[in-house]
Amino acid sequence: MAQPTLLIADDQRDVREALRLLFKAERIDAVCVDGPRAALDALGKQRFGAALIDLNYTRDTTSGAEGLDLLRALKKADAELPVIVMTAWGSIDLAVEAMRLGAGDFIEKPWDNARLLSVVRNQLALGSSRDEAAKLKRENEILRAADDEGFIATSAPMRQLLAQVERVAPTDANVLVLGENGTGKGVVARLLHARSSRADKPLVKVNMGGIPDSVFEAEMFGHVKGAFTDAKSDRIGRFELADGGTLFLDEVANIPPAQQPKLLRVLEDGELERVGSSRTMKVDVRLISATNANLAADVARGAFRKDLMFRLNTVELRLPPLRERKQDIGMLAEAFAARFAQRYQREAPRFAPSALRALDAYSWPGNVRELSHVVERAVLMLDGDVIDEVALNLRPEATHAVAGAAALAASESMSVDAAEEKLVREALERTSGNIQRAAGLLGLSRPSLYRRMEKYGIE
Repeated sequence: MAQPTLLIADDQRDVREALRLLFKAERIDAVCVDGPRAALDALGKQRFGAALIDLNYTRDTTSGAEGLDLLRALKKADAELPVIVMTAWGSIDLAVEAMRLGAGDFIEKPWDNARLLSVVRNQLALGSSRDEAAKLKRENEILRAADDEGFIATSAPMRQLLAQVERVAPTDANVLVLGENGTGKGVVARLLHARSSRADKPLVKVNMGGIPDSVFEAEMFGHVKGAFTDAKSDRIGRFELADGGTLFLDEVANIPPAQQPKLLRVLEDGELERVGSSRTMKVDVRLISATNANLAADVARGAFRKDLMFRLNTVELRLPPLRERKQDIGMLAEAFAARFAQRYQREAPRFAPSALRALDAYSWPGNVRELSHVVERAVLMLDGDVIDEVALNLRPEATHAVAGAAALAASESMSVDAAEEKLVREALERTSGNIQRAAGLLGLSRPSLYRRMEKYGIE
């Protein structure tokens, strides 16, 4: 197969020459042009594996508008062409806009040679396999990888999501994964890492809601011996552990406001100091974040920094709730049944038509996680080899607390967990602590209410 060629568009001759020599030394063929018109002319005459374009030209040297116009034109001429944008006037807003218009990655001048080469190689690799057979192969590979994670994706919303994962994963762009509790945000994070150039490096997960404010810096950045009373030895923080790989910040909306500037600094500069140390160290981390909260609403009420939100969401991926991807429910249920049957050394059961209809009719407020629990319970309690509607034990009233919490969360811009805790406390207050009556108000069984009380520390 012929070596793919890189198209370079920049109005500065010294920049074009520096790039040409850099890529020549790396045996990457490049065609250099001085502006948008020449870039489009070159694209009309030759097939390119990727394009590296400046965002500022002679018409306007600071806003990036001319480069964004070129990006749109390139994508219109060849929708599958990977495009990397580069500018000396870097800004988060400009990067976000370029990525939304279809850019594969974003480089700021002056560039780092190693990062630039890595990005270009990734994009050329995508561009070199744009024929239909290669596209089908890539799609099948990512679907198989998703299948291995129990990530069934036959519905249109999920296939669209996986296409976005395939496009974003090879880049170093920070990704914010949004979705309700139980939709599979952690699985998406693992897929993004597995399909990236960092796949052989660590994927470090941090539950931001589980880190007390008092130890946030020590957990994230590490500490040296003697930094505080209990610091009996040096400790590596999460950023260091993820160096060269991917850091997954789950429940990112729960970062304490006082700690947000410290996290922002590391994301902007790639530099940190362990607690108690004055030595600055560099880290190279690709960041994936996830939340079920409305970050924009949190920013509006002052609970989350706007500049930090922009750093996190270079690219946003939205996971649809299970009720919006009903085509996947039957296949997910069968996959879970096979998995749990193997775990508990049972024969794999089949689903009766009535069970499949019940699964389809249910609202699934707990999403895929709830479906997994329902099927696991059915497999454990099954007497026979057929799961019917009775074995599923889906009671419509059992959804009241979570569904009510979801509605409350949406109306008051809080997490579903916070809204559910509020509903539970209100029910107990209204019934003067009577567990049976409170459970009835919430549409829960007594054990379910006790589990929620334990979860939220309610006595």
